[in-house]
This record gives sequence, structure tokens and C-alpha cells, in this order.
Amino acid sequence: MKLIKKGDLNGAAKTTTSSSMLEIFGEPMARRTFLYRSGLTLGGATVASMWPLSMMKKTEAKINPPQANVETTLKRSVCTHCSVGCGVIAEIQNGVWTGQEPDFDSPFNLGAHCAKGASVREHGHGERRVKYPMKLVNGKWKRIAWEQAIEEIGDKLLEIREQHGPDAVFWCGSSKASNEGAYLQRKFAAFWGTNNCDHQARICHSTTVAGVANTWGYGAMTNSYNDMHNCKAMLFIGSNAAEAHPVAMQHILRGKENGAVMIVVDPRFTRTAAHADQYLRIRPGTDVPFMWGLLWHIFENGWEDKAYLRQRVYGMEEVRQEVKHWTPEVVENVTGVPEPQMYQAAKTMAENRPGTIVWCIGATQHHVGNNNTRAYCIFQLALGNIGMAGGGANIFRGHDNVQGATDVGPNSHTLPGYYGLSEEAWRHWARVWDVEFEWLKDRFDTSRPYPVGQEEGPGENYPMFMAGIPVSRWIDGILEEEQNISQRANFKALFYQGHAANSLVRGPEMKKALEKIELLVISDPYPTHLAVMSDRKNNTYLLPTATQFESYGSVTNSSRSIQWREKIMDPLFESLPDHVILYKLAKKLGFAEPMFKHIQVQNDEPLVEDVLREINRGTWSIGYTGQSPERLKLHAEHRRAFDTTTLQAKGGPVDGEYYGLPWPCWGPPEMKHPGTPILYDTSKPVAEGGGTFRARFGVEHQGVSLLADGVYSEGSELKDGYPEFTYGLLRQLGWDQDLTPEELKTIAQVAGLSIAEGSDNLKSLLEKTGGTRLERVNWKTDLSGGIQRVAIQHGCSPYGNAKARCVVWQFPDPVPVHREPLYTSRHDLVAKYPTYEDRKVFWRLPTRYTSIQAKDYSQEYPLIFTSGRLVEYEGGGAETRSNLWLAELQQEMFVEINPTDAYDRGLQEGDWLWLEGPEGGRIKIKAMITPRVAPGVVWTPYHFGGWFQGKDLLSKYPQGTAPYVRGEACNTAMTYGYDSVTQMQETKATLCQIWPA
Repeated sequence: MKLIKKGDLNGAAKTTTSSSMLEIFGEPMARRTFLYRSGLTLGGATVASMWPLSMMKKTEAKINPPQANVETTLKRSVCTHCSVGCGVIAEIQNGVWTGQEPDFDSPFNLGAHCAKGASVREHGHGERRVKYPMKLVNGKWKRIAWEQAIEEIGDKLLEIREQHGPDAVFWCGSSKASNEGAYLQRKFAAFWGTNNCDHQARICHSTTVAGVANTWGYGAMTNSYNDMHNCKAMLFIGSNAAEAHPVAMQHILRGKENGAVMIVVDPRFTRTAAHADQYLRIRPGTDVPFMWGLLWHIFENGWEDKAYLRQRVYGMEEVRQEVKHWTPEVVENVTGVPEPQMYQAAKTMAENRPGTIVWCIGATQHHVGNNNTRAYCIFQLALGNIGMAGGGANIFRGHDNVQGATDVGPNSHTLPGYYGLSEEAWRHWARVWDVEFEWLKDRFDTSRPYPVGQEEGPGENYPMFMAGIPVSRWIDGILEEEQNISQRANFKALFYQGHAANSLVRGPEMKKALEKIELLVISDPYPTHLAVMSDRKNNTYLLPTATQFESYGSVTNSSRSIQWREKIMDPLFESLPDHVILYKLAKKLGFAEPMFKHIQVQNDEPLVEDVLREINRGTWSIGYTGQSPERLKLHAEHRRAFDTTTLQAKGGPVDGEYYGLPWPCWGPPEMKHPGTPILYDTSKPVAEGGGTFRARFGVEHQGVSLLADGVYSEGSELKDGYPEFTYGLLRQLGWDQDLTPEELKTIAQVAGLSIAEGSDNLKSLLEKTGGTRLERVNWKTDLSGGIQRVAIQHGCSPYGNAKARCVVWQFPDPVPVHREPLYTSRHDLVAKYPTYEDRKVFWRLPTRYTSIQAKDYSQEYPLIFTSGRLVEYEGGGAETRSNLWLAELQQEMFVEINPTDAYDRGLQEGDWLWLEGPEGGRIKIKAMITPRVAPGVVWTPYHFGGWFQGKDLLSKYPQGTAPYVRGEACNTAMTYGYDSVTQMQETKATLCQIWPA
């Protein structure tokens, strides 16, 4: 298809759409074919994006005029792009998806769509999809049958397992999968026998999860998009919501209309910044100095919430000592933000409470990302903004289910529900899965070859208990010298299911790694950059994978609300859903029977409802237990009952519940917990969605109590802080009498005791065993839910009532400190703010810090290079750049460069140029000359792929599958750098040089 350039013709919007249609259709066709391809009732994002709001109205989807023998039904789904969770209504005629409108009853999007959401029908019906299984044979794509693909892939995987062990395969899961699909991806890796599995969250919000969870208990957004209506102030840092989360802007602007003051902190004047009352331009990589600069003014003027800090916060005095160093003069030197602007921002936040802080991956993708996220949390604690409507940490996540996939899916450092990888965690999930722990343990590599010594990163020195190599580092899992890796062998195979590899840095090394492995499998609706960027000739497979519109299940938005998607249409072409592909492969590999033991399977398709019930059965730790399929479907049916600010239902069968039952939704579904709309909110009873800070870090540290002081949830029978609940604590309080006989049976079973003994004569059993094993059973591992139920019955949070902590004594920097980026533009600051020492072993691999930062690259590469999102595309962009409606909106990869820098290099608007990073990766792109970026800073979008270092890779795609728009992946030129706790990549503060092409 030839795209029409915007501006080539007068009346471009109308002419472009018409021309495209003529090129696509061109000749008469049957009605069914027309319905499959057209979607004319949608009208397209090109047109929809130009409609004024006055033209947008709710309509009833219908056939006009009525036609005989045409059955029309409506199906509800959720947009597959960002994490807002916009509802989509699909019109189905004779099984064909023919029309679409936004869901006016959804409390999230309220009838709104962005360009991506308005065109999701094309995502499902796109002609550029992978239509059947293919393999690469001598550099040519060959069509094969599913049976052949599964047989050949399975045989090769078993051969690699036999020769090199189960850790020699990296399993890349997906934040685009449903909760059920993502959960099965993690379970699949466990049954294969490895923790070498991961997904997109590693490179978008892993530093958020680590930083936030280690501050107050859970690593998730505390409030909701809708709750921003209640804000009095909003501080955005590293978030361009107007483009990354467009529909969220209606909630943000509603907050502004209600009187909130909006502050935007960003190196670039974004579309979000255009709405701000205050805009502060920051040097990339200086978030901690910026936050400490704000806190300097807060402390200097006594604006902190002293009572809140005394009752609910531990360690703020240590933060004060660090903040003292960040005087206005020092802050301006390091961040570039003048003192008057810093003072005004601090004063605004102090005088307008409650206020929220919003961040996204502009804040997280740094080698000190966990320091950044903890600094944001500490700032909010200082102002007393956590645990209340209008306050909180509103962490806008990226993909539609990156929250859910993080909660229950393929993470290399934890089992579902953030249980970790300890033996206790594995025993818990073995009980949930109804398999023997020792059988699971034997699935892992038992040879225990650790040539580089004791693991310094997360996990014990045995593969089952060691964090796997994360997705950010699989390149090194292939290229690193074998003697430097804490596993028996390098990766020999890579299985990618729903992830864009062009989202990862170090493109040239990725190409080298791909050409070294023995097997590459890509399971995706569209061929990704991964399929074409290397010069592989054989042993590469493309598996046609259904979109989420061709499947069904649950999805969790950034606000922790879980929504049920209906299946809109049967899988097109020869595509299969994620869970079907995993089942087929598990059957070939020999573990389908134990893996799907309690999940009904028909015609190789696991029943999604059963998968969710298994998630409910095991994920007590974060309260994914109350959201049964039946309750979620009921919310979908009655979504118009929910208030658009509080998200609480008014009347009907869901009365009093919060939309999507945001986790934690305690207890089994029968307990009817309403969900938790705002984390740590003590103004509500726990039974009604309230909570406290989690007692996750013990009861004291260095002789100082970590429990809350004189503050507790409304209705709590304990009027002070308390530890997490165990059976032993229930006995001490005398509340064990409230447990039912059935609950006692299960608790005894979890303790490894006889069910009969545990139920018939508990007192005698306690006398025999001393009660120790029973007393240790806690709220996270009690499969009956009884401990949770009884704690909540008495008004208490199952996880305890503690103080949030400002000091994380397990982390490299207990109090967040500034460390200059590895490739810094201010090498003069390195002596005072150095990075970490190189680490010999971390997440099974060596990780470099000082050895990179020691050299000054800023003279040869003087421009700071950062990246971000466009409203038109999502993630790696393979599907959105294959969408004909979106492709016409943004047709070329580009770089934003300040007029001063452009003039110095002889560049004019639209010129081709080379951008090169200090590690040698270079990209050929076009110049966009704009003052949106400061002199010395350049910015690119990261959604492009299909070019590599100046070469269009069109010829490498299977025929008819190349995206309409191709371009260089900016990460080809991005450099090395990984967070000290999570291995998040550093993509927001590296260096580059630019010259005319």
C-alpha cells in the first residue's frame, strides 16, 4: 500500500482516507470479504481524530437499513494499547467484526477514544498479520503446518534441554497477554524448570515496583485515574500523559477544572506541559536532585506533615541529612532548574493538598531508577499525601496489561503475586498447582554449576531459587563468556511471545546475539523487528498468534481494576491464542497433564475461567482472590452503575463495590470484598476498601519500631500498629476461635499436618507439635482465606499496620542519592556523584558501572539523547505501524533537535541525518527542528522498527507482512546501563552525536 503524505493534497484528511480505500479495495468483492476488510462504520482514526467534541455522541449500533439474514450482536472488550483500560464496543454481523464505538458506559473512557483506540478493529483485521506458521529456510520464509511447527520447535527445545539444561532457553512473555495468558507463561517456565522468563515490565516499571513496594508495601499505583478529579495539585515527572495515556487527560483536566494546579517536570516541552500551570525543564538523569531540591524548601519552611511523619513514616530524619546537601545553588547546577522555579513548585505542592505525583518511564528508565521512584514516594510521605483521595502516587503504566502481567505473570525474580522465589514460595504454588514440590524442584537444573561463585543478586545459590536473567539482559545471556554466567550454559534458544525486541537497547549487539543462538521462535500477531533485524538463515519460526480481540479473559489497568474482555471474533487466518499455543507446546514437551491438572481443556484450548480461578486460589498476597470470573462479568454488565469519580457502584447487584474490584480484593469471592480503590486509606474499614501501610519489613530496625504509632483503619479493634497476621497471632488475640472447621483443616494442611488431625483434635495436635508449624502459617499462604477473613472481621489489614520506610537497608543506596548517568554530559560531576562499582555477578551476569563512566564521552558525543512515546503508536509499534489508519498519521522516524544544535550542524527541517551513540550504534532518521527540546538535548520516539543502521529491511519480511511504516529503532543507538536493583535499562539519559546524512 502506498501512503498518501499529509499535506500532499488539499483536503488531505478526506482525500487520504478515500485514496487508501480505493487502493485497498480496488475491485468488487463479496459482502463477507468487504465486511472483514472495511470497517466503514468505524470511519477510521484519521477522520475521528478531526471531529470536534460536539460531534461525538452516544449512538445505538445498528444495521441501517435492516437486512435479511444478518444477525447483529454487540461485544464488550478493552483497548489493547495503554493502561487506561478504555472500553470498546464491537458490532458483530454474522461472526464478522463490522463496526466499533467507544464504550460510553465505561467509567474509565466515558465514550472517549484516542487515535489508537479508535482504530483497534484494524488491529484485529489487519492484512499485515502473520497468517500461518512459517519457518526460515536458507533465508526464505516457508509456510508450514501448526503440527510441524510444534514438533520441530519441541524437538529442538528438548535437544537443548538435554545437552545444556533447562536454563539454556529464555522464555519472553508479554504485557499484552491477558492475566490468564501471562499467568500461564510464568507457570509454563516453572514447569519447564527455569526462572529465565520475563516481560515488558522489566524495561518500563520494574524500578517502580521495587522502589514503591519497598517503601510502603505494594509496588502499584495507589489511587486511580478517576481519583485525579479530587486533586488540589498534580506533579508530573517523566510522564507525557497527553500522548502516552491520552484518554487519561480527561480525568486530569477535570481535576484542573475542579481547581487543581498542574506542574510538569520534563526535559522536553510536551503536549502535557502545554496544559501545565508551571513547567520546569530538567536535565535528563537528575530526578533525585530535583526531588531533594523540592524537599529542601519543604523542610526549610516547615511545610512537612509532622503528625503524619510521626505516626506513619520511618527514616525521614536520614533523608533530611541527605537533603541538606541539596541547596538551591547545588540543585540548579546539577538539574538546570533555577531556585525561583523550585521554590514555587514546592510551595504549590505544600499549599495545595492533597496533591498527587504522576510518573511514567521517563522517570524509571535509569540505572538509578529505583532511587528515583523512592524519592518520589518520600516526597509524598513528607507532605502526608499517601492514603487519601486526591493524593497518592499515580504511576501511569504502559501496556494494556502490564500491571496484570507484573502481578501474576512471567517475572524472572518472582512467582505470581510477588511471592518471590524462596522455598516457602515454591511450596505455596506447588500446593496451588497440586503437584509435589520435589517434582517441581527436579525440573530445574540439578548440576549446580556456579563457576563465578555465590550469587550477589536476588535468590539463593540453586537455580530454582535464583532470579533468572531478565529480558533486559538476554543479549548478554548469549554473548557473555560462559565462565562468567551463573548457570550451566549460555542461552541457546529464544522464545518470544508478545514482546517487541526493538524496545531493548544495544541493537548491534542484539543482532550479533541473534545470529549466535540455535533457535528463535516469535509468537505474535505481526512479524516484529526481531524477525528481520538479523542475518539468520534457518531455525527461525513465526507462529501466528491471535490478538486479544480473538480471545477472552481479564485485564488489569494501571489503577489495579480488573476488567473482563469478551471474545469479539474467532481467530482469523490460522492464528491461535496464547494459551492454546502454550498448551500445545506443553503437551509436546511432556508436562501438559500436571500443568493443566485443574484447568479444563477442550480441543487443546484451556478454559480461561478455570485459569482465573486458579489465580484466585493462589494469589492471596495481593488480593487477586476475590475477582472471580462471575464477579468481573457482572461488573462488565452493570458498568454504568459505577460513579465516575469514586468508581463505587450505586445500586443494583454490584452496589457498594468498586469498578473492576481493584486489588487487594480480599478473601474468596464469596466474601464479597468490594475492592480497594485507594491503597493505605485508613479512613475506611478494611472490609469496605480501606487499609494501612503493609508490615512487610519486620516489626523493628536497629531497635526502632517499624509499626504504626497510634493510627489504624476505621473500625479496627487494634488501636495501634501490629505485624502481619499468622495463625499464631490469631491465637494470641483469641481470634482463632472465629475460624471454621474447614478453614482449620486447610491451615493444618498448609502446615504439612494431617487434615483429619487438624480438624478433629486441633488442641491435641498443637500439644504434639508445639504449634510451631501451625503458628507460622500466614495470610499469604493460607489457602482457606480464613486468616484474612478473621483479621478483616476484626477491622484489621491482613498484612499488618506499619510505617512506610524512607530507608531501604537492603538496597545499594538505603537513602536515594544522585549518581550521574553512565554516559553523562556533565563528566565534571562524576567525582562527586559517581556510579556504582562493577558487579561480578548480578542476576546471573556481570554488570558494568564504573568501567563505563570512567571515560568522558561528552566531547565526542555532546548531545543528551532521550526518547519517548507518540500518540499514534504503541510499544515497539509492529501492530500500530501495520494499521492503515494510524500509518498515515505518522509516516517517518525522526529526531527532535533544538534550532541552535541544528544550525551548528547545517541541518534544516526534514533533512536526513545520522545519529550515533558512543557504543557505535547509529540510525538514519529525519530532522524535526523545534525548541521543544533544549540546546544540547535530542529526543526520538521509540516505536519504529524495520530499518537497521540505514537499511530498510523490507525484503526480509514474509511477503505481505511488512508494516506500512518502517524506520530505525532508536534503541539501535542506545547504550549500556542497568538499574542497580532491577536491571532496568537506561534509555532516558545517554549521549549521541548528529550529522547530515
